[in-house]
Amino acid sequence: MVVTEDIEVPSWDLYELSIPATVFGKPQPDLADPWYYLRLCGTGDRSPNSPGSPGAAPGFGLRTPYGLEDLVGADTVIVPSVPDPCVEDGVPLPPRLIEALRRAYEAGARMVSLCTGAFALAEAGLLDGRRATAHWMHTGQLAERYPKVRVDDSVLYVDDGDVLTSAGMTAGLDLCLHLVRRDLGAHVANQLARRMVVPAHRPGGQAQFIDLSVPATDDAGLAPVLEWAQAHLDQPLTIEDLARRAAVSPRTFYRRLRQATGTTRLQWLLNQRLGRAQSLLESTALPVERIAQLSGLGTANNLRHHFLKHIAISPADYRRAFPHQSPEGKVTNPSS
Repeated sequence: MVVTEDIEVPSWDLYELSIPATVFGKPQPDLADPWYYLRLCGTGDRSPNSPGSPGAAPGFGLRTPYGLEDLVGADTVIVPSVPDPCVEDGVPLPPRLIEALRRAYEAGARMVSLCTGAFALAEAGLLDGRRATAHWMHTGQLAERYPKVRVDDSVLYVDDGDVLTSAGMTAGLDLCLHLVRRDLGAHVANQLARRMVVPAHRPGGQAQFIDLSVPATDDAGLAPVLEWAQAHLDQPLTIEDLARRAAVSPRTFYRRLRQATGTTRLQWLLNQRLGRAQSLLESTALPVERIAQLSGLGTANNLRHHFLKHIAISPADYRRAFPHQSPEGKVTNPSS
């Protein structure tokens, strides 16, 4: 596993680091013997007298006994994430890292990224022409920066044989358990998941977590109309209705909506209605039929259809991920 020593590591990146360390780094001799042998390979200077990372708050520095040269010859190479400046600000990744990833792949290693680690694989050219994913908050940047990559922001992970990528945070655990399932079988992966107190396989993809809310707009005349529409999603809303409230022609309203949100009136309304349905499923115990009416999706069957098509999970499965709700729609506190 790659550890970026020479770039300050934020404390929140510990999560992606700890997932493969937990799955592959702790022997499980009663499940499979031998287990994996995990090496943490740092990107920093390996000379004995080299200084460590400056580690200014809120980050910290890491020192590992292995270097990038140890990636070559590994069976599997994992890049758990890359530093935020490399994603957000385009700060270049260490050239030594990119070269080491290419050499490891050419030597036959299986290449794996978690979350923003996909940016390192993409920079090395290992995702060109392949389907890949990352955290949904960064898939747009990944697609823009690396147009040869077929980015899919709807899945928890992508298994493309010798190159695998996952979405962010807990999706990295889904991918690591998938690797165990591939290598050692379903029984071993299921038993390991039980020990970690996590599902062996989660339903749906990361589409269920994507924020469907309307993007911010500088169009002062359009914003009040969109806010009004959000408050009346349970009613039929035609482009003529919205254009009338904006005091413009339907054609002008369509153009301005497209400029402001990047989508059509029908897709914008569907996104808002799905978002309303998600919120009601999360925060109330209302029947699915009632949620379909309040969100403007009409019937329970229509709600299920759009959930499965656009969020890749059923309303019932989506609701199970949230606390138990009272029939009045209030969250029930089990400890009260």
